[in-house]
Amino acid sequence: MAERHRTDRLQPPLAPIRPAYRPLVLRLVHALLPLVLRWRLVHWLPAGITHLELHNGKGLVALLEQFRQGRCRLLLAFRHSAVDDPLCGLWLLSRGLPPALRPQPVHFLYDRGMPLWAGRPLGWLLSALGGVSLRRGRQPDWSALRQARELMRNGPFPFAVAPEGATNGLGDCLGPLEPGSARLALWCRDDLRRAGRSEAVWIVPIGIHYRYPAAPWPRLERLLGQLEAQMGLAPLAAPAGPAALPTPQRCRQRLLRLGEQLLVALEAFYGRFGDSGGAGGEASGEASDERTGCDGRIDALRERVLRLAEIRLGVRAAGTAADRCRRLEEVAWQWIHREDLPPRHRLAPLQRGLADQAAAEAALALRHMRLVETFVAVSAGYLDAPSFERCADVALLLHDGLARLAGGALPARPQLGRRHARLQVAEPIAVPAEPGGRRQLDTLNALLEERLRGCLP
Repeated sequence: MAERHRTDRLQPPLAPIRPAYRPLVLRLVHALLPLVLRWRLVHWLPAGITHLELHNGKGLVALLEQFRQGRCRLLLAFRHSAVDDPLCGLWLLSRGLPPALRPQPVHFLYDRGMPLWAGRPLGWLLSALGGVSLRRGRQPDWSALRQARELMRNGPFPFAVAPEGATNGLGDCLGPLEPGSARLALWCRDDLRRAGRSEAVWIVPIGIHYRYPAAPWPRLERLLGQLEAQMGLAPLAAPAGPAALPTPQRCRQRLLRLGEQLLVALEAFYGRFGDSGGAGGEASGEASDERTGCDGRIDALRERVLRLAEIRLGVRAAGTAADRCRRLEEVAWQWIHREDLPPRHRLAPLQRGLADQAAAEAALALRHMRLVETFVAVSAGYLDAPSFERCADVALLLHDGLARLAGGALPARPQLGRRHARLQVAEPIAVPAEPGGRRQLDTLNALLEERLRGCLP
């Protein structure tokens, strides 16, 4: 996600946004929700969701009743593959529950960077809805964690999290879970024990999946034509007669062709301007297994781009690609939102110019990192079974990547058609009453991943 405010010059320090729950704001949001779900009211929010349904909600309803009776503490763990997911969560809490339980407010964690790319009013709104801002790359962000821990233990509402930590754009592919969700539940259990309280702690995994009921292939093919034009590719001639491919296979073929073109171009660019280490694109395309070779090239390119950004910012490479993106984001913010300098107007011109130059360098590293962030979960195997939804996922990620390469601040995704959303509540997870150390954290996180994976189609 590209920042909306100026990142190429010195900015004020990035202070936390404290939760300031306002019931009137929540009621207004709930009243406007049908319009926000159906129509695109802000350009970065695709929406177009005309039908939502809840499956297997009895366990959630029973636990919400227990929560209101003071018998348990509750962590709602939502799948998070798309920017529309919070709208679906709001629908569940305002319209999907039985009338006696709605509306159900929640406290929740959100990325502190959201108001940077979507505008400061969003930060005010999320705070008014009861949100806690978290700097994902700051390890740890004690300010946010203390607030979350207190609200999980004593807050008047359940606490909602997205265990994946960020969207991956792939509706049928669960991203790696961050351990923070399981850790927050265990902290709550330990805090309750120390306070002599007997409430149980539960985690409720909730999957969200979108589908296009009309499967509008012509719209998707028009988008593919636009992407081909942007990449300088001639339209792919479709064979007629018995040799003609079914529409899903034809779209898969075009997507693979687009992906190959983009991959070759980025390999050439980062081969010239990036870190000299890592695999190049010349020999990797000759792998005997096409999928393995393609995925190997994608991994090598991700590594090269991340190394370029890390070298620019002096960051040590560690962890997964997603971990490295978060760390790069945090270090870049530290150079843009300087906490070690007085306000901009109090700096001498020399110091102000140097601070602006440092911010510009950090902003450029962020642009490289955002490219990896866009394609962090993409693999050739995702299109082995080319449903409309899978083809649409990949096409929209290609659209986002090209928009970012063109310097677009916020990619406005095209609407491919009306969507339906299915929310599925997995079997709730009871947090063990007795401490069990690091192994217990790993077990709980693995169980949460298994339950969320079970919600995939």
